Amino acid sequence: MLSHNEHHFSHRSGWLRAAVLGANDGIVSTASLILGVAAAEASRGDILIAGMAGLVAGAMSMAAGEYVSVSSQADTHAADLQREQESLNENSAEELSELAAIYVGRGLDTELANEVARQLTAHDALSAHARDELGLSSIHAARPLQAAISSSLTFAVGAALPLLIAALSPVALFTMLVAGGSLLLLALLGALAANAGGASKMKGALRVVFWGGIAMAATMGVGSLFDTPVQ
Repeated sequence: MLSHNEHHFSHRSGWLRAAVLGANDGIVSTASLILGVAAAEASRGDILIAGMAGLVAGAMSMAAGEYVSVSSQADTHAADLQREQESLNENSAEELSELAAIYVGRGLDTELANEVARQLTAHDALSAHARDELGLSSIHAARPLQAAISSSLTFAVGAALPLLIAALSPVALFTMLVAGGSLLLLALLGALAANAGGASKMKGALRVVFWGGIAMAATMGVGSLFDTPVQ
């Protein structure tokens, strides 16, 4: 008998979102910072110092922001589960009927829906209500530390790439190489992230390149207003 194996992508949503967000922000913010300072006619040394400072500050900010954000999400989920458990303890019959009604709404006949609700309640009532009433599951569980570490590390890696391009680029081609190289990296990141999530690689690449290009252009515009060397 042949086994039927399906490959799904939703289990990757937590870490993938944090990792893509971190790397994308690392490339966009650092490349934009470098191009903005360069547009102000700063020296290469000043540009690299600004870029390195942006890398460190951004990585720490990403870690703190992701941890606080996902922790708040985890707290909300925990509070919902606690309220649901209290309701199960106090109104078990009503909660059983509510669960059965959900299954009726999904297409089961009343008799089967009542039996499914009864068996799932006997097995693990809170899990059944968390999944089918609240829409919570272990796949989408909030993991603050994982999100913080993932986004921080990927931000640092992403930010290091335009910094490396800036360090190696000749002065005459500096802006073109940093901007072009960063956009190419964004396209690659968008395609890889889309592929990992089972989505269109072309669409994933185009959307990050579009917004990254806007960010770089805007920052260069601001930098060009200050066309004296940074002291």
